[in-house]
Amino acid sequence: MDRMYRVLGFWTGIFAVMFFLGDMYTTSLIFFGQTGFFLLLSYLKLSERMYIYVFGAYLTIFFAGFTYWSTFMMPLGGAGN
Repeated sequence: MDRMYRVLGFWTGIFAVMFFLGDMYTTSLIFFGQTGFFLLLSYLKLSERMYIYVFGAYLTIFFAGFTYWSTFMMPLGGAGN
């Protein structure tokens, strides 16, 4: 299970670099933070149950934040209008 967190860290790192190259600096910082978080967790040698609990908490926080952002922060009708 710890290897899957390294895989998550790898992919979030790839996304962070791509966001950075696309001049999306805030998003790239968020993804660099997630990369560090996943890599740190992967070397803690937790039990498989604890890794599942941490991932469930991560998803809960992500979906709550995404719902808040898409409901209250995004402009109506998109940015181009």
